[in-house]
Amino acid sequence: MGATVISQVTPTQSVGKGEGLTIIVPVKAAVPNITAVRLDPVTHNLVREGVPLMLNPYDRNALEFALRLKDRYGGRVITLSMAPPSGKDFLESTIGMGADEAYLITDRVFAGADTLATSYTVAMTIRKLFPEFNLVVMGEETTDSTTAHMPAQVASWLGLPYLYYVVDGEVNLKEGTVRLTRYLEDEGVFEEYEFQMPVIVSVYKDSNPPREISLSRKIQARLGNLVKSVTNNELKLDQYCVGLRGSPTIVAKIEDAKPIPRKKQVFKGDPKEAAKWLIDNLTKEGVIKS
Repeated sequence: MGATVISQVTPTQSVGKGEGLTIIVPVKAAVPNITAVRLDPVTHNLVREGVPLMLNPYDRNALEFALRLKDRYGGRVITLSMAPPSGKDFLESTIGMGADEAYLITDRVFAGADTLATSYTVAMTIRKLFPEFNLVVMGEETTDSTTAHMPAQVASWLGLPYLYYVVDGEVNLKEGTVRLTRYLEDEGVFEEYEFQMPVIVSVYKDSNPPREISLSRKIQARLGNLVKSVTNNELKLDQYCVGLRGSPTIVAKIEDAKPIPRKKQVFKGDPKEAAKWLIDNLTKEGVIKS
């Protein structure tokens, strides 16, 4: 199976044993279709108006991971997202996939947040609403920013251990432990870690193909009001720690990438000579040294 590493981590809060799992899955509810992404030349922010949106696809892998654990060990899966009111529709899709309930963190004071302010808001929401959770399961990254900051930052705010590239997990409810398997793509090996829960994980984006969304469950989510809204009136977070005020990231300048001129040469000779032809041409152009 490759390298096996076992690591014991002391929990920082109590966890209920034998009662099933409470798994929190933060998602990015509305990312733009990457084929239609453009930037505002003045603000340097993503232009979202008129751009088709979707649930971050890598978060569906994370939700599938959480649902498989629920199928095996019982409990509940709860999704949440910091988004405008329109994010409710995307959270209903997570219930359509199998989540039990969802929370939309929405307030004007949260607008314009970078990953630091967003992770703080998400972490404080989890701490306030679900103080005795077992696992926080997150996607590896988002398709619109691809920073992969969020899982580690949420773990830092909550003071909990964090493991990334996770592909599988086994839970011992009696002991309150979870054994996680992760895949290191560059090394081509699997590693196993054992933690005392709670713990934060991010799921390898090419693992756990997500199940289909059930239309009937999505309709039930809307009719049953299973997506709850949470504002800063309930969270009472410092307004200088959230939104644009709490975001130290500054995009100073953006430039359009210029197309690289190409000679469009095609080698049509013996395939065995193709590599030599390519190297000779790259050497002639100074791309590689002889």
